[in-house]
Amino acid sequence: MLLLQINAGCLFLRPKALLFESIVLRSTLSLFSLQLSPTDKSLEFDRDFRIRHYAGDVVYSVVGFIDKNKDTLFQDFKRLLYNSFNPVLKGMWPEGKLSITEVTKRPLTAATLFKNSMISLVENLACKEPYYVRCIKPNDVKSPLLFEQERCRHQVEYLGLLENVRVRRAGFANRQTYPRFLQRYKMISEFTWPNHDMPSDKDAVKKLLKGCGFDHDVAYGKTKVFIRTPRTLFSLEEQRAEMVQRIVLFLQKVWRGTIARMRYRRMRAALIILRAYRRYKVKSYIRDVNRRFKNVRSMKDYGRHVKWPTPPKVLPCVCLDVFTSRWWAWTLIKGLSPEEALQVRAKVACLEALKGHRADLGLQRAWEGNYLVSRCDASSFTLVASELQRKDKFMRVLFSCNVRKINRFHKAENRAVLITDRHLYKMDPLKQYKPMKSIPLYNVTGVSVSPGKDQLVVFHTKDSRDLVACLQGLVPANESRIGELVGTLLSHFKRSSRKRSSTVGPYVGFD
Repeated sequence: MLLLQINAGCLFLRPKALLFESIVLRSTLSLFSLQLSPTDKSLEFDRDFRIRHYAGDVVYSVVGFIDKNKDTLFQDFKRLLYNSFNPVLKGMWPEGKLSITEVTKRPLTAATLFKNSMISLVENLACKEPYYVRCIKPNDVKSPLLFEQERCRHQVEYLGLLENVRVRRAGFANRQTYPRFLQRYKMISEFTWPNHDMPSDKDAVKKLLKGCGFDHDVAYGKTKVFIRTPRTLFSLEEQRAEMVQRIVLFLQKVWRGTIARMRYRRMRAALIILRAYRRYKVKSYIRDVNRRFKNVRSMKDYGRHVKWPTPPKVLPCVCLDVFTSRWWAWTLIKGLSPEEALQVRAKVACLEALKGHRADLGLQRAWEGNYLVSRCDASSFTLVASELQRKDKFMRVLFSCNVRKINRFHKAENRAVLITDRHLYKMDPLKQYKPMKSIPLYNVTGVSVSPGKDQLVVFHTKDSRDLVACLQGLVPANESRIGELVGTLLSHFKRSSRKRSSTVGPYVGFD
């Protein structure tokens, strides 16, 4: 029978059966013995002979040759061991399953067994698709790190590998079926990627190779395409590697775009839900405000006692209360006369400038503005004011009152101050309110007032010639006119688009 042995990763035939395998697989054998080669001293006369075939030289000895290849085990003994209850013994004698009618009395010889084994092997190979693998032993000591060049060259030469390579190179070395060829190289051509619309795979392969310029180096069979030179195959592989890289980049781009679109849809859905929720909270807040302030026009205080609902967090800046406050203010002042409206604006300006700096601003009382008209000597002041109006062309008197003027030598003198929409006048009340100093109002750069109850005020000018005056002692008790003075000036500056600053502090400095 044909015996196989695995040694150092190589599959080869044992020397005992090498003679028979050589007879079957090789027709040309060389027999050497001492009679044919008297000079060969490696062979014993009438005992040894050597057979040379493609796998190398094998020396055989005739001593015990027949006994070694004789099988004297009868079929009865084989059948006895096959019927054993021990599975190991039963597996060692598979020939025992033959019945007594299927075998002869004499046991089968080694040649008969080898013949039957070869017939079975050929039948098994005939029903399969053969793939031949040539195994090369790198050395005879079974070492993984030892490579004997002469030993490998000898195997390559006697295994016929060079002849196979020459035969393949002389013809069409590479051959593939049409579906397999298309599956590997269809991305090279635009006619076959991703799928072709031709009648058959053969036509698609022809179109692909013709487009690449390899039509002269191939042949087309019934089921396979044959490529002659490896250069064509290498060129196809290079083009395929380049296209695979581009396809991978394209797939990455498409997948990243898909992921980005999925993420965008999720974000957009979240934003839509958030927007709807915010709209719902705002509408609920507006409905609550509308319900609470529905009848504010009929209330005495126009809804000042109504408590505002808590705005939702989606409205960090709610201006409805500001609009309502403005509506309340407009409702209160829309019935006022022009003089009363000016007084309200002045009080608002005073409150914005001096709130928290002075305790008494005089907001509870009515502001007269021109206090010198109501004095006993108002006729003389009226004449002087008329003369100044004719001379300086001012339109309205903003503020007038008696003050105590403090000069640079820290001496206090009784004076009067008249402030119009054009000038600031300092008058002498002892001389029929004769004007002593006139300061254009555009030269006034600021007003400083003291935080205490002394009602000290300083008018700052561009030429640094400040006017210091004190209203205390010349006004009725518990009546503060500092707020009225500052509010009137600031209200006038706002209407004339001029900005002035008021400085409030414990000390007032001037030159």
